[in-house]
Amino acid sequence: MSQAEEIRLLKTINEQQAARIQEQEETIRELRAVIGELRVLKANLEETIEEFRRKFFGVRSEKASPSSNDLEQEAVGEKIKVKSHTRERKKKAVRDDLYAALPVREIRCPVPEEEKNCPYCNAPMEPLGYRFVREELRITPARVERVRYLQETVICPECKKDGDGTLVQAPVPRALFQHSPASPSIVAHIIYQRNFNSLPYYRQETDMAQLGAVIPRETIAGWYIRSAGMYFQPIYEKLHEQLLLREVLHADEVPCQVLHEEGKTAQSRSYMWVYLTGNDGLAPIILYEYQPGRKGCYPKAFLKGFKGKLQCDGYTGYHQVEDVILVCCLAHCRRKFYEALPAERRRAIKLLDIHSAEEIREPEIPEDDRAGMIPPAEIGLAYCNRLFFLERQLKEEGPEERKAARIERELPVWEKFWNWLETLSVVGGSKLEKAVNYAQNHHETLMNYLLDGRCEISNNRAERCCKSYAIGRKNALFHNSEAGAEASAVMYSIVETAKKNHLNVFQYLYMVLLYMPDYKKEPAGIEQLLPWSTFIQEHCTGLTDTETITPENKPKLPLKKNDR
Repeated sequence: MSQAEEIRLLKTINEQQAARIQEQEETIRELRAVIGELRVLKANLEETIEEFRRKFFGVRSEKASPSSNDLEQEAVGEKIKVKSHTRERKKKAVRDDLYAALPVREIRCPVPEEEKNCPYCNAPMEPLGYRFVREELRITPARVERVRYLQETVICPECKKDGDGTLVQAPVPRALFQHSPASPSIVAHIIYQRNFNSLPYYRQETDMAQLGAVIPRETIAGWYIRSAGMYFQPIYEKLHEQLLLREVLHADEVPCQVLHEEGKTAQSRSYMWVYLTGNDGLAPIILYEYQPGRKGCYPKAFLKGFKGKLQCDGYTGYHQVEDVILVCCLAHCRRKFYEALPAERRRAIKLLDIHSAEEIREPEIPEDDRAGMIPPAEIGLAYCNRLFFLERQLKEEGPEERKAARIERELPVWEKFWNWLETLSVVGGSKLEKAVNYAQNHHETLMNYLLDGRCEISNNRAERCCKSYAIGRKNALFHNSEAGAEASAVMYSIVETAKKNHLNVFQYLYMVLLYMPDYKKEPAGIEQLLPWSTFIQEHCTGLTDTETITPENKPKLPLKKNDR
């Protein structure tokens, strides 16, 4: 073999080896990519399994139990010192404060007559007076009675002699429903039990039977739906008008189920939308609206005419609402970072809330030298908790002072938070990536609360209203019809608004049902029955009174002559 042939052979061998090396390197790159994908898949599966374990066997609440250090700190004394202020423990309320609104009845226990002579000398004994021994609470259970209206008729005897008897009949209170035994008190009781105590119709049927009144649940449901449509709907519409005039609103939605819904199966999901006023210093309004779906057209239609700031979560449907500035909820963003934490870390971390009764120490954000030792999700959670801590210190301030303090104290925290997010390199598909993407996608709306001191850092105000409905939904399970769902929306609106205006809820329902049969078509009368009117505040902020205020003996609405 010549030297030239040997050279060609060596070149061929080298080329073949280079090709094999290149092929092996390509295979190695592909295997590394597969390994990377498998690692991501493994991490995501572990997160999914851990989340399922938490949901099935763990605590769903974001609140963690207090640590031993916190408990020891609370047991030290009456004053708890934290980094920036001192909080005095609230004094325990005494009975006189707790029962101040209740009527008092004294029961005197006299000495029997046969024991009023001295047992030693038999001389008559003189009274020294009575001393206080103890106090107890007594309750009178509900009582149902049959009330029959007997109308008096009088006739003129002189006209009767001429064969022309002039008759005058006494006025009778108008019936709540024609040809029905329903009264304002029993219907108010049904609504109160259904929406305040979350008692479904079948339990009310049993309860009524215990009181001696056999009222089928279908009749109870019928009274509920009819009263909502006939007497509370005008008030609901007036509240809706007032709601649209405000400048800051909250919105949220909660699932519900309606068995008989046009074009949908019984298992399909519908929604109860919640709209309420914010921290604007005016009378609170809370409105619920039933809709068959979760499309953005529903809040767009309900809030048509509203121009202001709308606080909500990150749901894209709210972007369809016109002429509003969306303010995204930081609690939802924080929840994403919380869910990205391992289970053992979740148990060791507390989440701050502006209105919680428990004071929590000021959260620390890890510095650069410690940041590498702490999971990124925990650092993101620390930024959110820091903002909640600062916000809590400002809750007693006025809107203008709160706005200025937010710019000074909270804006730097936000800037550090966004800069920190840019430095992260997260695993694709992980919960941490979802948390980071959620925050970055809502960068502007998360910070819009800084524009107005009346805005809140979270939408927890609306979520608490959703909880009121969810408690009733848990007991009733579903609505039978669309009419029932719409009636529930109206009545939850009335009850929750009455609660927020510090009314006796039953008394307010009772007063509305007393007057609305006569005033449901008169705007001035409806105005007087709104929760914040002077008339309602006077008659519905004390104890329940159905004895002196009755259909036949009720105070007149304070209307001017030209109002009727």
